[in-house]
Amino acid sequence: MRALVVGVRGAVMVDVHGEVRSLSSAQARRTLSSGIGGKRPHGPVLVCHGRATAKRLDLETIHVLDVLELFAFVRPARFCLPTARGVAQELDLPIPATMAREAESLLGSAAALLGQLAEDAPLLGRDLAPTAWAMKQGGWPWADYVLAALGVDPGRDTPHTRNLLEGFRVWNKLKEWEERPPEGPPGHDGVAPDEARARLDFLLGAGGKAERRRQQSDYSAGAAEAFTPMAAEGRPHFILAEAGTGIGKTLGYIAPASVWAEKNAAPVWISTFTRNLQRQLDGELDRLYPDPDEKNRHVVVRKGRENYFCLLNFEEALARLPARPQDAVALGLMARWAQFTRDGDMIGGDFPAWLGDLLGRAMTWDMTDTRGECVYSACAHYKRCFIEHSQRRARQARLVIANHALVLAHAAMMEATGGAQRDPSAPTRYVFDEGHHLFSAADSAFSAQLSGREGGDLRRWILGAEEGARSRSRGLKARLEDLIGDDGKVQDLIVDIRKAAHALPGVGWLQRLSGGQPYGPAETFLLCVRDQVYARCAHKRAGGYSLETPTRPPVDGLFEAARDLDDALRALAQPLGALAACLADKLDDEADELDSAQRARIEGVILSLQRRALIPVKAWRAMLDSLRQGETPAEFVDWLSAERLGGRDVDFSLHRHWVDPMAPFAEVMEASAHGVLVTSATLRDAPDSENAGWLAADRRTGARHIPGDVVRFAHASPFDYAQASRVVVVTDVNKNSADQVAAAYRELLLAAGGGALGLFTAINRLRTVYARIAPALDDAGLALYAQHIDPLDTGTLIDIFRAEPNSCLFGTDAVRDGIDVPGSSLRLIVFDRVPWPRPDILHKARRQAFGMGAYDDMLTRLKLKQAFGRLVRQQGDRGVFIMLDGALPTRLTTAFPEGVEVLRCGLKDAIAEVRGFLSAP
Repeated sequence: MRALVVGVRGAVMVDVHGEVRSLSSAQARRTLSSGIGGKRPHGPVLVCHGRATAKRLDLETIHVLDVLELFAFVRPARFCLPTARGVAQELDLPIPATMAREAESLLGSAAALLGQLAEDAPLLGRDLAPTAWAMKQGGWPWADYVLAALGVDPGRDTPHTRNLLEGFRVWNKLKEWEERPPEGPPGHDGVAPDEARARLDFLLGAGGKAERRRQQSDYSAGAAEAFTPMAAEGRPHFILAEAGTGIGKTLGYIAPASVWAEKNAAPVWISTFTRNLQRQLDGELDRLYPDPDEKNRHVVVRKGRENYFCLLNFEEALARLPARPQDAVALGLMARWAQFTRDGDMIGGDFPAWLGDLLGRAMTWDMTDTRGECVYSACAHYKRCFIEHSQRRARQARLVIANHALVLAHAAMMEATGGAQRDPSAPTRYVFDEGHHLFSAADSAFSAQLSGREGGDLRRWILGAEEGARSRSRGLKARLEDLIGDDGKVQDLIVDIRKAAHALPGVGWLQRLSGGQPYGPAETFLLCVRDQVYARCAHKRAGGYSLETPTRPPVDGLFEAARDLDDALRALAQPLGALAACLADKLDDEADELDSAQRARIEGVILSLQRRALIPVKAWRAMLDSLRQGETPAEFVDWLSAERLGGRDVDFSLHRHWVDPMAPFAEVMEASAHGVLVTSATLRDAPDSENAGWLAADRRTGARHIPGDVVRFAHASPFDYAQASRVVVVTDVNKNSADQVAAAYRELLLAAGGGALGLFTAINRLRTVYARIAPALDDAGLALYAQHIDPLDTGTLIDIFRAEPNSCLFGTDAVRDGIDVPGSSLRLIVFDRVPWPRPDILHKARRQAFGMGAYDDMLTRLKLKQAFGRLVRQQGDRGVFIMLDGALPTRLTTAFPEGVEVLRCGLKDAIAEVRGFLSAP
C-alpha cells in the first residue's frame, strides 16, 4: 500500500516502508491512471477524498483506497475534516505539517481504523461482516482489509455471504416512536428581566470559562420583552435587537426563551438562516442540558422534510441492487450512517457532507423526501421514520432549533390557505437569529414560479414515473389506492386529475422546446416565454448567463398560450380541490372508524395536495390572469426568464415576487405569534442618521407592518475595532483587469502569510484569480481552497479553513454570510469590488419602492458590514479588510465601525500595511 497527497503543482507518495517520493502532477496522474479497473503492480494507492484528488489531477475517475470511506464505515455519523490532517486529528494521531507527513499520516490513519475494527470484531463482527461482504461484491477496495480485520477470510464462503442484504436492512435496528397525548395549550406566564439575567448567569457558569459581560446581561433582559403576555389580539410583542459581535446574543436569548418554555410547558422556536448557526445553537444548549438524554427530550433540531433520510427510498434502492451491484458500496456506507445517526438529518446534521461528495447525489441526498411522495402510515417504516420522530419530538420539546426556510414555508402555507392550515400545536413564540436574512428568506417563501421544471415536478408527483423517465416516483394513484378502497367518487376524481396532468410538461419537454415542437398547453406557453426572452435579450444569449425580460409587451401568441394553459390548470384544480374535500369529509364521516394512523395519513395527504398542487396551481393561474389582463397587481413584480447553465437552456419561467415580502410575513406573525424577537449583529443600516438606520431595520424585518408598538434596542460590540482592525481601499488596481486583480490577491495573501478570505462578486472572477495564484501560494506552503472549484460543500470548506490557520479561502455570498472563524485563521479579508446589488427586474422594482439610490446604498453597506463582521470574532483577534475597488464611495464607509481608520492608498502601501499591522505585537 502506498499513500499519495496531491498539491497544486505536484504530489508526494510514501510507501509502507517510509520511502518518500516527490512526483510531478503528470507522474501522479500516470500513477493513478495505470491501475484503473485492475491491480497495480506496486499495490493500491491510499488517498484522502478521491474525488478532490482526481479533480486536482484532471482525471475523471480513479481507483484508489479512500481513507474517508474507511472512516465512514468504522466511525459512522462521526465528523472529521476531509483532509489528511483532519482524519489524523479525529483519530488522536500526530497532526502532519508537510505533504510528506500528510502522506505518512494516511497510512497511520488507515492502520488505526482497521485496528479499531479488529478490537470491535468480537462484538460487531456478526453485524458488520455481511455488510462488508455485500460491499465487496460491489467492488469496494477496502472490503478485503475490513473482512480480514473482522477475522473473516475474504476468500472463503461463510455464513456471512448467504444473506448479504441483512446488514443493509437498517430499519430492523431502529427504535419505533410512540404516540403521546396532545399537549395542552401553552401558559401565559411572562419572563421578568431578572429571571432572564439569572438564567444567563446559570448558563455562563455551566460552561466553566464563559466571561460575564454587562452588555450581554442587558441584552438578555431586553430580549425578555418578547416573552411577556400578549395584551390584545393581533398585537404580538415584536422586538428588534441588534447585538454587536462579541455581545454573546446566542446565550442572551436562550436565557429568557428557556425560562418561558419551562414556565409555560410549550416550545419556543429559534430560527436561524445558516446550518452553521443551527449546529452552534445545538452545541450551546449542552450548557442548559448537560445530560444527553435530558437534552434529547427537550431540544429538537427541525428542518424541512427534504432534509431527512427516507427509509422507503433506501429500501427501494436496495431492491435494485441485483441489477446494479456497483451501488452496494454507497448503500453499505449509507446503512452504516443510518443506524447511528442522531435524527436522520442529512443536510447539516451528523451526515458528513464529504460522504455525499464521494458517493454522489443519487445514493445520498436523493434518499431524502425531495419529491413529496410520502405515503405516511402506509409505509412499512412509518413507526421508525426519522421525519415522524422529529415532528413528534418537536411537539413535546422546550426549544426547537429551526431555520428560516422551514418557518417561512409554514407561514407561506398559512398565508396561501387563509389560515386554514393553522396547526393548533404551532408555536406562539419565535426568535429569529440572523434576522438580517429574513427579507431574502421571506422573498423565497412567498414567491411563485411557473416553469418547465416546476410543472414537470407536479406532473410526476401526480402520474408517477412515465415511460422513458429516470424516476422512482409512485404517483398519486399508487399512494392513495389502499386508502380509498372502493370509493367510486374518489377513484373518478383521480382519473380526472391524471387526465388533466397531461397538460403539464412531460418527459423530454426541454428537447421539444429546443426543436420548436411543444406538446400540450404548458409546453406551448413555455415556448412563447422562450421566444419573448430571446427576442428582447438576443445580444446577451452568447454570454451563457440566465436572461430575463418584462412580461409586456407580449410577443405574438403569448396571451393565447396563457389562456389555454389557464384553462388546462382550471381543469386540474377542480378535481384536485374536490379530492381534498372528499378526504376531509372522510375524516368527518368515518370519525368513529379511523384509527390514529389512518387519520394522520389522510391529514398528510390533504396537506400534500395543498402544498404540492393546489397552492402552486392557484398562484400560476393568478399570474396567467395578470398576464392576460396586461396588468400586474401593484404589490407584485412579474417577469419572464430563461435559465441557462454552461451556455445551454435548462428552464423557462414566469416569475412572481412580492415587492415587499415582509408584508405577508407580518400578516402571518400578527395572526399566529404572541411574541417575536428578531436579532442580528447587523440589523441597522449605518448612514449618518440613527433614525434612518432603524428605518432600514424596520423595512428588512417587517416591523413596519406590525400593528402596535415595536421595541427596538441595540448594544454595541465590546471590541476595540480601532485597535484591532484596519480598512484599506486600494486605489491603483484596475478592477477590470484580471492580471492586476490576481496579482493584488497573490501579494496580499502572501503578505498575511495565509489566514485570508477572498470575497468575490462573480464566480467567473473567482475562478480566474484562483487559477492564476494557486501555484504561487502552493510554492509558499499556503493551501488555497475555493467555493465552486473544490468538490466540497461550503460548510466543509469553512471547517477546513477554520482548522488550518495559514490556509486561504475564496468564496462568494454564501461564504461571506455563513462563516464564523475566530482566532488567527481569519486575519485578512480581500473584497474584489464594491458589492452593488444586481440591477435585475425585481431589484429595479424594489429600488423604486424603497428609495432609489438610498436603497442601493443600504444593501451595499449591509453587505460590507456583514463581511467586515467576519474579521474580529473574539477578544484578541486582529485583522485587515481590503477593498480592491478604488471607487468605493465615502458614504459607504459608515458600514465599518466608528473609529476604524479607512486608508486609501496604492497596492504597494496596502501590502506594507497588511504585513506591518499583522506582524505588530
